[in-house]
Amino acid sequence: MDFHDEHTFEAPIDEVWAMFRDPQSHLRKFEGMGHRDIEVLESSASDDSFHLVIRRVVDVDLPGFARRVLKPTNTVTTTDDWHRLPDGSCRGTQQVDTAGAPVRISASTTLTPAGERTTYGVDVHVEVKVPLIGGKLADWAKGMVRDQLDAEFAAGDAWLAEHRA
Repeated sequence: MDFHDEHTFEAPIDEVWAMFRDPQSHLRKFEGMGHRDIEVLESSASDDSFHLVIRRVVDVDLPGFARRVLKPTNTVTTTDDWHRLPDGSCRGTQQVDTAGAPVRISASTTLTPAGERTTYGVDVHVEVKVPLIGGKLADWAKGMVRDQLDAEFAAGDAWLAEHRA
């Protein structure tokens, strides 16, 4: 199952790029989402790229049909790789691995300058490997991912408001 989401940050791309490259912004984002035991496993950045791996514990409210194949508490590892392009835009990939769960989430991401604003685009792919209820689980997972994206957008807005130059 694939879907696209988009958000406009009220900040120029250089400020948004700096936020994305700062591991502290990601830690605060996940803390704000209620995740716990958050740990940066890898972090490297240059002016034109960054790599970030974060592991955390996430609690979810499972619907009844999902309780046979998913756990309400999961260890989630997110791997982000981003590159800045010569035209000033940025492109990235994200892989979300949930230990022991039959759900795989990946995304292609973009930051595009729009004057004093920046458009953040996310193309998400959700894959569920469960016979019979896989489609129903994918629909549920899609809703969870959309909620997480909304929280991520709000956390980014708050971070940028606090860190404006």
